[in-house]
Amino acid sequence: MVEEKKSLEDLKELKKNDEVVDQVTSEKTDASPVKDDLGRSYATGKRKDAVARVWLKKGAGVVLVNGKDMGKYFARPVLQMLVNQPFSVAKVEGEFDIKATVKGGGLSGQAGALKHGISKALSLYEPTLRPLLKNAGFITRDSRVVERKKYGKPKARRSFQFSKR
Repeated sequence: MVEEKKSLEDLKELKKNDEVVDQVTSEKTDASPVKDDLGRSYATGKRKDAVARVWLKKGAGVVLVNGKDMGKYFARPVLQMLVNQPFSVAKVEGEFDIKATVKGGGLSGQAGALKHGISKALSLYEPTLRPLLKNAGFITRDSRVVERKKYGKPKARRSFQFSKR
């Protein structure tokens, strides 16, 4: 049954009680870190046709992609910057080791998939980083893919040159 409040003091007290209840329930819903027996978090990242499987653990900042150093695998600085974005947004550069296997697509798609996987693994390892990564848009999968080729056209939208005569 709901009690009827007679004065402003009763309402203020009720509001204080509600705030305490809200704090308690929000503490209960906070996610706990997800780690395996070796202290690693695992996540899968996707972009275009590329799929990255990422294992993240505390370490010295070593990033291995398909057994190679990230600098050798992604030779272009733009791709290296793309992979390191989740660390810079979360302000944890050089604190985690990454071991990743990437398949499918080209180098750009693979770098995007790795960025997505690292972001998801970071949010699982430290749930407090999730809002930062979510606001930066790194948790959400970029669903844009190549449009299929249509019949009667050389590419998806490109048409042959029009000739009036």
